[in-house]
Amino acid sequence: MSTSVNRQFYLHQRPRGEPSGADVRRRDLPVPQPAEGELVIRNHYFSLDPAIRGWMSDTPSYMPPIPVGSAITSTTLGEVVASRHPDYRVGDLVYGINAWEDYSLSTGYFLAKVPADNKYPPHYYLSIFGAVGLTPYFGVIEAGRARAGETLLMSAAAGAVGSIGGQIGKILGCRVVGLAGSDEKCRWITEDLGFDAAINYKTCGPLVDAIAKACPEGVDIFFDNVGGEILDAALLNLNSHARVVFCGAIASYDSAEPVPGPYNWWQILARSAVVQGYLVSNYLDRFPEGVGQLAQWLDEGRIQFREEIVDGFENTFTAFRRLFDGSNQGKLIIRVDTH
Repeated sequence: MSTSVNRQFYLHQRPRGEPSGADVRRRDLPVPQPAEGELVIRNHYFSLDPAIRGWMSDTPSYMPPIPVGSAITSTTLGEVVASRHPDYRVGDLVYGINAWEDYSLSTGYFLAKVPADNKYPPHYYLSIFGAVGLTPYFGVIEAGRARAGETLLMSAAAGAVGSIGGQIGKILGCRVVGLAGSDEKCRWITEDLGFDAAINYKTCGPLVDAIAKACPEGVDIFFDNVGGEILDAALLNLNSHARVVFCGAIASYDSAEPVPGPYNWWQILARSAVVQGYLVSNYLDRFPEGVGQLAQWLDEGRIQFREEIVDGFENTFTAFRRLFDGSNQGKLIIRVDTH
């Protein structure tokens, strides 16, 4: 190991609203040493995801809350530098659930190896071949049960998950409409990614009417990454037997008070619609299938994706906060500097 110091961002206190430097702080700790059945990973990349904000709260969720005083949980990619685990050797490149720190101690839980014959940049396993690609893959195909000729409405359509999900919908033969927060993003998803239409939800006027105009035959699948007012507007445009894939609710992650609604929830009854609470981890045993198909589409030029890689451990928390103002351009990743 190149140093005896393990830089780490940790949860000092639970945030109220948008996380600040008072909530997430930096400290230096000794580099961990593995016991029997453990390994130590030198992290090269951190994945920055909106879900991490939810893990900072003590609200019950699909992941246990980050304990106050503990490192910020994150998906990372790095190299095994010490191992007493039978399945991992020094030099293996691995990715999985670790933390915002130079060195992570792991038992191998929720950890995978980058294939030895990998021909892609390793950080692709935090984007197109990680949760960012696999979430829309199984979300559109399995949870959404998308079929040719149907209309797929995608929220956060210029985001990492939404942009890939919309392209998958097009591959399956759907008419795809995206919701995004700027004219530039709307142009990108229509002109470059092939979405059939886009709605700038910040300038379109009444959103219910804008969705109705862009989806004249109604919405068969709504892929919800946002919640809030966008969910409410989408509910009023559902077709009979529509599917709502509930993947995220970034609109309320920073809310300090209880969030009302959705006000139009009764449309689920009126339209005999199905709401699917969706976690990509439910398809863990099928990840190799998803990666294989995404790789094929990538090689064929049928899928594009954006990554924004920010250099420097010290920039981790500042970059993370950009997820909530929409200023990031694609999948946001930290490239950890060596020291």
